[in-house]
Amino acid sequence: MSPISPAPVPALRSLLFLVLSLAAVPGLARAEIKVGDAFPDLTPAAASPLAGAKLPATQGQVVLVDFWASWCAPCKASFPMMARLHQEFAPKGLVIAAVGIDEKAPAAAAFAKKLAPPFPTLHDATQALVRQVVVPTMPTSYLVGRDGRVRFIHQGFHGDRTETELRRQITALLAEKT
Repeated sequence: MSPISPAPVPALRSLLFLVLSLAAVPGLARAEIKVGDAFPDLTPAAASPLAGAKLPATQGQVVLVDFWASWCAPCKASFPMMARLHQEFAPKGLVIAAVGIDEKAPAAAAFAKKLAPPFPTLHDATQALVRQVVVPTMPTSYLVGRDGRVRFIHQGFHGDRTETELRRQITALLAEKT
């Protein structure tokens, strides 16, 4: 048996230096949006509507922003739940916006057309919003308060458990005094 060669160590050091250097460059390293952070403007994604109603003004509203992709089975499964939430809470002031992250518009459009949601379904064609938010997984939902700050984040879709938790959070936010 031959001893382990020390040659890979300098290569690993170089790689580590490169990664840390890139992370230090402003604008390249972004952090995920957290509870308490201001949520970015939805205008870039609203410029590419796919299905559902037109995105209404969101300033001063409680907004549920859901990021999805056409290839994501849990995303597809979550749309009927969001339709129920829309039906129940839109008359009370909730705005739901589903934002597709597909790079190819035809895939996103076919997904939205097939599901035909009653709420605005948008395509982040330039990936500008996705880059600002740094979405960790599909689907991820951000519940934004009237103050424009993220109040709750839900990752994934877990059927009734997800719906129960979102319903509880939405009810609490809509009940808050403005």
